[in-house]
Parts: sequence; structure tokens; C-alpha cells
Amino acid sequence: MIAYWLNKTGDTAQLEARDTPMPAPGAGHMLVRVRAASINRGDIMARIKRHSAAGGRPAGVDGAGEVVDGGASPFKTGERVMFRAHGAIAEYAAVDPALASRVPETMSWEEAGSLLAAYVTGWEAVCQFGRMKAGDWVLLCGVSSGVGVAALQMARHIGARVIGTSGSAQKLEALKKLGLDVGIVARGGDFAGEVLQATSGKGVDIAVNLVGGTAFPACVQACTDFGRVIIVGYVDNTMHADFDMETVHGRRLQIMGISNTPLTPVMRAVAHRGFMADFGSALETGAIRPLIDRVFSFEQAPAAKDYVETNQLIGKVVVTMR
Repeated sequence: MIAYWLNKTGDTAQLEARDTPMPAPGAGHMLVRVRAASINRGDIMARIKRHSAAGGRPAGVDGAGEVVDGGASPFKTGERVMFRAHGAIAEYAAVDPALASRVPETMSWEEAGSLLAAYVTGWEAVCQFGRMKAGDWVLLCGVSSGVGVAALQMARHIGARVIGTSGSAQKLEALKKLGLDVGIVARGGDFAGEVLQATSGKGVDIAVNLVGGTAFPACVQACTDFGRVIIVGYVDNTMHADFDMETVHGRRLQIMGISNTPLTPVMRAVAHRGFMADFGSALETGAIRPLIDRVFSFEQAPAAKDYVETNQLIGKVVVTMR
């Protein structure tokens, strides 16, 4: 079969198509014919040390497809499933059933294939660790990213109020259709004052940093007492930032990082079940649907990766296999 591998050298990453053996699912896994998979920024960022791909590694972390061999899993041959698995940008993938769910009937392959990595990560940020509840103010720095859009939809579904930052006024205007309450045009960290103004001086309960080190100081300044700062990514390639110890201490802030890299399969399964328990019904009814920016063919996967790196997208970029 053909599978894409990710090769990283220095600050660059390339996708390379390789002719590889068909996956041989081990005990407790199933074989899935992949129909769609997404390009995730964290997977392709070459500067993240813990995402090293020295010598290359299978590309892709989530997708959707048909079960070929369900093994001892609860899934039957032919069922449509969406899943998280390393090596998802391939014709076939070995999948842990604990990281898979059935695709809602009204959902397309493209939507299902782009869903789980972004939405489970977003759920971890605003629900598991952010402890979001109705009425909260949530700040999403880099709201137009895949995780940003996912967190926006989940927050609005629960009844929280959302402030989003982006360098593009056009992106912010488009996201108002998904319920964005306040959009702030900002690159880097010049937004804390506008956040405080929007919240009548209170600040936000949760600040999700999808931008990086340039946005971190303002995320801290924008939080109210007992606020939570959740660090998800650093597309600005800035890994270090000023740390305002007085504000963190005085407001009793909590600062957490969200990364899938150190998680065990059991930990990933807990997050998967948590997201599906909270929002599975919203997926079934269509109240929450992934926002697809652009779809590429399987052969165009390298171009899809390049497009993601331009930061022009809103939501997700998908590769389809037909």
C-alpha cells in the first residue's frame, strides 16, 4: 500500500509517499481502509523536539474509513469509523478501537476524517483542564486553527462566551457565524487590554494559547482570578516568553500544557471517551460539525501540508483517498 511518511530536517518537514507493507494489526487492534485524514499542524511542526522524526515516521494522527477487519472489537466489517492513529495518511491503518467511534450518518468522510485530533484536544483544553461551564468567558488565541474552531463550537454549545484573536479580520468575521462573541485582530500579544474591555474589566476564566510564546504574557494578563491558561501550540515558533510571576501568584492562576506526545494509550482513550460523552450527541444531530477549509487528493498530500504551513486556513485541511 501507499503511505505518507514525515521527514524532518532542522526547521523543515516534508511528506514522502512510500510503498509500505499492509498494516498487520496486533492484538486488540483493527484494520481500517482510510477514506479521509487531516493534516494537523502539531504533527508537521519540525521545531517541536518531542515530535522528532529523525529517519522519518508515519504521517497523520486522525482519519476516517471503513472497517476491513474488526478483530475482537465491537466494530463490524464495513462500518464507518473515525479514529486517531499514527500513520493515518495512508491507504490502510491499524487502529485501536478505544480511539475510534462510529461516524454519524449525516457526516461526510471529509468531516469525520478531520474531527478527532482537533476536537479531543480542544475538549482537553476547555473541558478536562479548563473546567469550562456555562457563562464562562473563554479566550482562544489563534481561534481560526482547527483546535480553535473546535473549542469555539464546544464553548458555544455549552453556553460559554468566546473571545477569539487572529491576525485576519476576515477570519474573525467568518467565525461569528459559529458564535464567536468578540473578535480581536492581533498578531502576537497585543490584546489583553481589549479582552479586559470586552469582559467589563473582569478578564477571562480560560485562556487557550494556540499561538505560542508571543501570546503567552497577554494570556496571563487577560485572566481573571483563579483563571486557567492552557498552552496547546506555538505556530509563531517562539518557545520562550516572559513570565509574570506576580500576576500568576496574585490571581492564583493555573498554567497547563496540552500535548498528546506523553500520553499512554489508556490516557488517550480516557480523553476520547470524555469528548464523545460530552459532545457525541451534538455530532449526531449536526449541532457541531467540523469546518473544512480545503480538501486535497491523496496524491496532493505534500501540497496540503504546504498549505497548512501558510496559516491561511480556517478550520481543517483534509486529504481524501478514493
